[in-house]
Amino acid sequence: MRARLLVVFSVLTGLLLLGLGLPLAAASASAATSRLFADRLGDTTRFAALAQRAVSDDDPGALAAELGRYDELYGIAAVVLDRDGRVLAASRPEVPGASVRRVELALAGQRSETPATVWPWDADPLLLAEPVLVGGEVRGAAVTVSPTAPARAETLRAWAALAGAGLVALGGAAALAVPVVRWILAPVESLDEGTAQVAAAVRAGRAPRPVGDGRGPPELRRLSRHFDQMAAGVTHALESQRAFVADAGHQLRNPLTALRLRLQNVGAALAAPDARVDDDLREEHGAALEETDRLAGVLDALLDLARAEGRPVHPVPVRVDPVLADRLEAWRVLAEHDGLALARRGPGGLVISSDPLLLATVLDAVLDNALKYSPPGGEVVMTTARVDGRVEIAVRDHGPGLAPDELARATDRFWRGATTASDTGSGLGLAIAARGTERGGGELALELPDDGGLRVVLRFPGPAAARPPAEPLPGG
Repeated sequence: MRARLLVVFSVLTGLLLLGLGLPLAAASASAATSRLFADRLGDTTRFAALAQRAVSDDDPGALAAELGRYDELYGIAAVVLDRDGRVLAASRPEVPGASVRRVELALAGQRSETPATVWPWDADPLLLAEPVLVGGEVRGAAVTVSPTAPARAETLRAWAALAGAGLVALGGAAALAVPVVRWILAPVESLDEGTAQVAAAVRAGRAPRPVGDGRGPPELRRLSRHFDQMAAGVTHALESQRAFVADAGHQLRNPLTALRLRLQNVGAALAAPDARVDDDLREEHGAALEETDRLAGVLDALLDLARAEGRPVHPVPVRVDPVLADRLEAWRVLAEHDGLALARRGPGGLVISSDPLLLATVLDAVLDNALKYSPPGGEVVMTTARVDGRVEIAVRDHGPGLAPDELARATDRFWRGATTASDTGSGLGLAIAARGTERGGGELALELPDDGGLRVVLRFPGPAAARPPAEPLPGG
């Protein structure tokens, strides 16, 4: 924007300079033409006066000598004609332009008029003709044919001076415009930078840095203050939401645990040999236990989501292999219990810039989702790759997958797909993975393989360009 404003300012200044410079350039050319005309008119008039005696006495010898000396000194051709247009005396054997209309007008008694402006690109000579009067009668004409190079050179010098002055003025205006434009755009640039840092701060759970620094016009300073107030309000609202989720999860966990203990005690009483309870009541008791387990799972997922969204994130270089090995080993027991196989493929030795605890939370959510919806006897494969300077961690299952139009909503909180709505689950697994990946500096993508199932891809940036710390990297 700064460059565009400078260009606009320079264009306007240039137009102003052109508006002033063009009339001055035309005036300088007209002035040079007038000076040339006045100088040559005086010489031509003098020759017309000298020619009176030569015409009267029919003795052009002295006049021819005067014309020759004049031509030799100034390089201006001069000639005197009689009333019939015949040459009486001339400074050169051949005088160009001696038979033009201007000579005819002089022989008719008309004096020379100011010629048209001589421009630098006009190479035609300046021809002046004055009538030779003897006793009030036109007896001939004195003609001078002078080059216009001096006038054109004078005009070019004046134009060069004007151009130099214009460039100096344009440069001065630009030098003055740079701090003015910088001052005007300072709040806008702060807002531009502040928008990105506010989003990053909110994702990382930090308080955003104020963007207003007191610079710029009053209107833009007021806009910066309003932006800071809005950012503070949004941050407070998000923090309140995260705190509510965490607090609600913790507060509900205790009564839920107590309720489950009571149900277990009731179950122990129902299982006593002397208990007389019908089968319907036993089924209701089992359903109540299942619902408490489901509610406990939802609360656990809410607490995981609160941890994924609320904990401040400080990206550091993280070795991927130890984290993947740890999470695969932790989930292998459940996978074998469900008749599933866990596999790891792809190159090792990869390093990402993220948070190791957040990475573990994301992997737990993705693996839990993959194992939950994979059919018995299937395989869940975790692959790693380096693509365009970023590290990809993908988890592939062979479950029911999603419809193509469901991919956009699959990471929403509590959303369940049409093929998985009847299964157990809270609908928060992919939401936790997506929020955690985003807060860890990466991004999550969902893909539908051709042979069915779902492929969850986590993309993280590589380690920072700065030299890593001397202590061992997290995850190793």
